[in-house]
Amino acid sequence: MTLHAPPDPLVLYGQTFASRLLLGSSRYPSPAVLEAAVRRAQPAMVTAALRRQGSHPGASGGGFWELLRALGVPVLPNTAGCHGVQEAITTAQMARELFNTSWIKLELIGDDYTLQPDTLNLVDAAGRLIRDGFQVLPYCTEDLVLCQRLVDVGCQAVMPWAAPIGTGRGPANPYALQTLRERLAVPMLVDAGLGLPSHACQVMEWGYDGVLLNTAVALAQDPAAMAGAFADAVRAGRAARQAGAMAAQDAAQPSTPVLGTPFWHHAPA
Repeated sequence: MTLHAPPDPLVLYGQTFASRLLLGSSRYPSPAVLEAAVRRAQPAMVTAALRRQGSHPGASGGGFWELLRALGVPVLPNTAGCHGVQEAITTAQMARELFNTSWIKLELIGDDYTLQPDTLNLVDAAGRLIRDGFQVLPYCTEDLVLCQRLVDVGCQAVMPWAAPIGTGRGPANPYALQTLRERLAVPMLVDAGLGLPSHACQVMEWGYDGVLLNTAVALAQDPAAMAGAFADAVRAGRAARQAGAMAAQDAAQPSTPVLGTPFWHHAPA
């Protein structure tokens, strides 16, 4: 008899997604490579920056938009490159008109060197966008208080970084990320800084609900194969979390019980 695992969709703002992986669309060697990566990973959404040349309908390079439509994957516009609250809001409103979606990945950059989010103004921007009818996925740090404030203004999910964008260093502050996961009940996706499938698996084992990737896939020697590896790692990490890991022990524990075995099994060799 074949047993089928129950469905385990990602739920964001009441909408369900079969995949827990979101994929970025920039820095790929070619549109064909992007297409291959998306088809292999089958992500929940593909992110697209409004400011990217040719990334919206009617642009001179509209083939990018046509490619995304042909792939049949929902587009998650983002406000990449925005440094001010009003700039981010205006960009989000333009994206809603162009992409015909109220979903937005909110990026509000506070430092150009680290690309760290502007933690002082991010909450204000998120609150204003939510009041304007957006489903906001805010890119933020792993700061517990910041993430709680984002939830307080209506964000039904948050996306803390593991490390600065594009570094591929993996979780730089495991303690803070694990504490954040334990304290907040909303869905959380790790966004930025993951470089290896093992990094994605690890944060999923900690209880994160998904990951968003771009550079780690786009700059791999074989982006399509790496996209598949990350998709597999996300599923493995989620399955491990649900299975319940054994408690770590300080001393060795025999994997085979001694009681009930023949006495000659007890004697030293």
